[in-house]
Amino acid sequence: MMLGRRRRFRLDTERLMLRPPAHGDFVGWSALRVESRDYLTPWEPSWAADHLSRRAFTNRVYWAARSIAAGTAVPLFIFRREDERLVGAITLDNVRRGPAQSGVLGYWTGQPYARQGYMRESIEALVFHAFERLDLSRIEAACLPENAASRGLLERSGFKFEGVAQSYLQINGRWRTHVLYASLRGDRRGRTDVG
Repeated sequence: MMLGRRRRFRLDTERLMLRPPAHGDFVGWSALRVESRDYLTPWEPSWAADHLSRRAFTNRVYWAARSIAAGTAVPLFIFRREDERLVGAITLDNVRRGPAQSGVLGYWTGQPYARQGYMRESIEALVFHAFERLDLSRIEAACLPENAASRGLLERSGFKFEGVAQSYLQINGRWRTHVLYASLRGDRRGRTDVG
């Protein structure tokens, strides 16, 4: 994590830079969302009528800054370092403190950047940050059962299948059942101390 003069949050990986959205990201974000609409629609909640408006984006920028400052979420845009292209976004949301010490992971990748390992790199960086810097104990994630790409991504990123939640989220206008995954700090599931 890097903190600059104005305490700007940033995570760096080998190929990527993750940081909160900024007002100047609007054109690149809206273009990528439009270009990827058909690719994303089956997996996301329905877009509001003003989803692609500058005003809605401005609200997103302010929400991200407030959430990071309050410690309730870590919403980040993902940029490829080689050309500073926006490739997607990842958010650690619903951060709960006290006995829970947990959060919920969500993410999306623009269609041109899918299946290139960018999201796995981003998940690993944000989960490490959550465990090591935020002192969380549990990161949860959910996806549609038929979303084989997302399920495989979570499993390759160290998440374990935990169950099914009926009518978990509204996706593309319908209440949909999701499969639930979690990553635990110091996960010992499936391991034994037998030597």
